[in-house]
Amino acid sequence: MAVLQKLPQRRRLVLLCLVLAALWEAGVGQMRYSVPEEIDKGSFVGNIAKDLGLEPRELAERGVRIVSRGRTQLFALNPRGGSLVTAGRIDREELCSQSTQCLVNFNILLEDKLNIYSVEVEITDINDNAPRFGVEELELKISETTTPGFRIPLKSAHDADVGENTLQKYELNSNDHFSLDVRSAADGNKYPELVLERALDREEEAVHHLVLMALDAGDPVRSGTSRIRVMVLDVNDNAPVFTQPEYRVSVPENVPVGTRILVVTATDADEGYNAQVAYFQEKTPGESSEVFELKSTSGEITITKSLDYEDAKFHEIDIEAQDGPGLLTRTKVIVTVLDVNDNAPEFYMTSATSSISEDSPPGTIIALFNVHDRDSGKNAFLTCSLPENLPFKLERSVDNYHRLVTTRALDREQFSSYNITVTAKDGGNPSLSTDAHVLLQVADINDNPPMFPHTSYSAYIPENNPRGASIISVTAHDPDSDDNAHVTYSLTEYTLQGTPLSSYISINSDTGVLYALSSFDYERFRDLQLWVTARDSGTPQLSSNVSLRLFVLDQNDNIPEILYPALPTDGSTGVELAPRSAEPGYLVTKVVAVDKDSGQNAWLSYRLLKASEPGLFTVGLHTGEVRTARALLDRDALKQSLVVAVQDHGQPPLSATVTLTVAIADSIPDVLADLGSLEIPHDSDASGLTLYLVVAVAAVSCIFLAFVTVLLALRVRRWYTSRLLQVSRGRLASVPASQFVGVDGVRAFLQTYSHEVSLTADSRKSHLIFPQPNYADTLISQESCEKSDFLSVPQTLLEVEEETFPQVNSSQYTCELLLK
Repeated sequence: MAVLQKLPQRRRLVLLCLVLAALWEAGVGQMRYSVPEEIDKGSFVGNIAKDLGLEPRELAERGVRIVSRGRTQLFALNPRGGSLVTAGRIDREELCSQSTQCLVNFNILLEDKLNIYSVEVEITDINDNAPRFGVEELELKISETTTPGFRIPLKSAHDADVGENTLQKYELNSNDHFSLDVRSAADGNKYPELVLERALDREEEAVHHLVLMALDAGDPVRSGTSRIRVMVLDVNDNAPVFTQPEYRVSVPENVPVGTRILVVTATDADEGYNAQVAYFQEKTPGESSEVFELKSTSGEITITKSLDYEDAKFHEIDIEAQDGPGLLTRTKVIVTVLDVNDNAPEFYMTSATSSISEDSPPGTIIALFNVHDRDSGKNAFLTCSLPENLPFKLERSVDNYHRLVTTRALDREQFSSYNITVTAKDGGNPSLSTDAHVLLQVADINDNPPMFPHTSYSAYIPENNPRGASIISVTAHDPDSDDNAHVTYSLTEYTLQGTPLSSYISINSDTGVLYALSSFDYERFRDLQLWVTARDSGTPQLSSNVSLRLFVLDQNDNIPEILYPALPTDGSTGVELAPRSAEPGYLVTKVVAVDKDSGQNAWLSYRLLKASEPGLFTVGLHTGEVRTARALLDRDALKQSLVVAVQDHGQPPLSATVTLTVAIADSIPDVLADLGSLEIPHDSDASGLTLYLVVAVAAVSCIFLAFVTVLLALRVRRWYTSRLLQVSRGRLASVPASQFVGVDGVRAFLQTYSHEVSLTADSRKSHLIFPQPNYADTLISQESCEKSDFLSVPQTLLEVEEETFPQVNSSQYTCELLLK
């Protein structure tokens, strides 16, 4: 302090802080206490809470506990008072034998910070052991010629205590011939010797009985006694002498039992019986007398029990050599045990966790453990290691403590658990190692959205399907676990032709199966574009989408629709004209039909179902053309009735029929003449009807000639034809392709050379239709045939099976005459 006062004030403050910091680190790094042996359980040892700088209540909150290696727990923590107390009986002699200082080391662990503090407790000795002699009675034989001052070594006593509590002095009972002298050896032990004070006279007293007492300096004083019987003999004045005052030998701990390690030798200067030497091992408390065997005749020392360097590093053997009459001398054999690498490292797992979240940051502590090797030197030099390519590392702490920590973020989807093998290896030769296993589960977080195995899906459903029919199942996989992998499905809502999608399709939210809520119509729409969303149940919720295209398959649910000849709306019957001069194969008319279905369901075929004159007419199977099968005869009736059936190729096939009336005449006047020859009622209206009919036919003929002239002019003017083509394409855009008909795409032009004459039994309700020859590659819709205009706009190009046919203008002229 005087030196500090001489320094400047600022430097004194800095130096004082450094001294205090050093004292603080010394106090925190290691705590020292002292406690006597054999005190009661629960006795106070030291104030741990105060030395750690904590309140007593913080001991339990911060998880303060004692950690020791493989030894019976001698101390415990009192959480209420924050003190260190004894946990049971403490015997210093059992712990440290006769070592001068007995220290017990252990560690204090703060679990919240995983900090380790070293604690050293000195066990002080109490006088709980009395001095003890190896034998209770000793017999000595002394020649009567022995001169006064002769010294006889006696059996020494042993006290397990240390310090003042160990053996301090010897006392001999009072007698006339002997006294006691105590010598101290270099190792501090005291050896009693019996000193002859007066010459012996066997005839006066042959046996002397003495009592040797050994005392310590404890409180209270303890003692032990040995009885000595002195036999007085004649003429033996020399004791055996060992070749060495002390023997030393080093033996590896793995030497086999029964191995001879040493031979001691003593000689006696006497002769005969007085020179016969026998060797004896002095019985002392401890295990040395059980480990070695001394042959009394030869002095050979052999091992009778396996050595263990970890239990005892050296052994002391007291050997006596005694001649025949009983004189003896002693020596000491010190056996040093050499360490052999016979102990593998030992693990003591202090703290470990069994589960860690996959988003834990690098440096997260997994386990805290201690590694110890009972060997010494390089045999106890330990190195710890982990397998390669693991996201963990070891961090070394004090007193061979190690932390197992993470080095990077974990991914449960890649590895859901780790069986971590920690290997501890010593430095011996050969080296020994021990493995410790830490099983670590990686807890899942919701870091993966559900994934569909395909980028898109397509499904097919036939039209007219039943409600509730299953369409397709889409499944998404989520590599997470538990709720994070529980996937639910939904459809993205939108409107389809003004109706919500949910009116047509639904999806099972758990299985991903799609169901049809309504019956689909191929003619209404042929495909739907859907979006399916898969969501997991994690937090935050993750999702993904996939597209699904649903195709409606056509079924044969529409009958063929006959476009030509169109049925009159007034209930009358149309008439087709065939000249009597027609050759076989003459085209009379053409039946035109369409089917709203598609594919095979729209392929049409024609056949003649019924005819008033069989064999006179034929119908083209694929074209629908009605032609004469033979030449017309005079006997053939003026009016022929034909029933033509149109059938598709669906399963089952559907069909429609049309009735044709064919009038046989060479010209229109012939038709009128034939009509005049028909038997009609003779009333006042008959003549008027015929007049009206003639006027109507003449008017129609004029109109027909005028229209033919205009048509020729239009064909010359190609620009007008282009204009008509654009108009026709505009109309076809709104007509479904399924309304066009014909097997093989109707590849031939529809040529119609016909005059249609419709008659009824009552000529008042008859009408005539005189169409001109048609050159058409398109089909006329039923709506256009029903128009009241006399002139209809020609149809345009028909595209079937990707083939384009050249446009041919077609015109149909309809003149309807009502005769009232």
